[in-house]
Amino acid sequence: MKPFSYVRATNQNTAIQGVADRQSAKFIAGGTNLIDLMKVEVAQPDRLVDITQLPLSEIEINSDGLRIGALARNSDLAYNPEVRSHYPLLSQAILAGASPQLRNMATVGGNLMQRTRCYYFMDIAAPCNKRDPGAGCAAIEGYNRIHAIFGASDKCIATHPSDMCVGLAALDAKVRVAGSNGDRIIPIADFHRLPGDIPERDTVLEQDELIVAIDLPNSPFAKNYHYLKVRDRASYAFALVSVAAALEIENGTIKAARIALGGVAHKPWRAFVAEDILVGAKPTEETFAAAATATIREAKPYRHNQFKVEMAKRAIVRALINATEKS
Repeated sequence: MKPFSYVRATNQNTAIQGVADRQSAKFIAGGTNLIDLMKVEVAQPDRLVDITQLPLSEIEINSDGLRIGALARNSDLAYNPEVRSHYPLLSQAILAGASPQLRNMATVGGNLMQRTRCYYFMDIAAPCNKRDPGAGCAAIEGYNRIHAIFGASDKCIATHPSDMCVGLAALDAKVRVAGSNGDRIIPIADFHRLPGDIPERDTVLEQDELIVAIDLPNSPFAKNYHYLKVRDRASYAFALVSVAAALEIENGTIKAARIALGGVAHKPWRAFVAEDILVGAKPTEETFAAAATATIREAKPYRHNQFKVEMAKRAIVRALINATEKS
């Protein structure tokens, strides 16, 4: 592990200043992803700025919806009574991820900043444009079973690993950040990037920007929802395909729909075309199949992950059926 300096921030401004003057400096809170990356020399920060003392752990219902502090622990968020009552899809998504021990340490802001678990990204002996820009992408011609079928580029086909972020994408979250140039609010759909020509950048954050909170709008999706995660084993495994599905049903008709997929792209993948098909339709298996079929038309699989196309289609249908069965 590369030597690094450690600073404990006492307020938001000192935290931001602590990373602003060093390109390789990183914020650290729970450290459940960053420390792993440092151990295998994928991440080599020369300074860690500890932000755990900042007052950013609140989870509060307000007139506009829910505000989640960036330092709220994943377990606290998943089991929060207001979250389980008003945003149960988010709770279900969080509990599908990692292990209880990791959820007890991991923070919401850290979860948003998770990096891919691509085999080649995690192996410093392998070429990887995300880790070493210009080196090439070993996954494209390699063993790409876990890789993207949507939104990839010829530079990177890695997938985003978070379950929580898939739930946030379905619920139209907004990310509040602070930096040297002021504060801004970023819709979750715009927060994570597709790889394009600069796959080393996972998000739109600047070096000195700190996540301070996540806002969720008031939601009509507390009744008909489901988070479905398809994985190789039932515990502590990343998704091959996951689906966050939420419906608002009124008088036997779908009034609003949200579908987001995980394990299939460089970011949580919103299935807007499926949502358009569902709105105004009856909540039947035939309708769900039509929405799923429309979604996978955009898929571009690779040699070892072609199975994900059919898996995604079936997972969308199953998640929607499970959501309607909660009525």
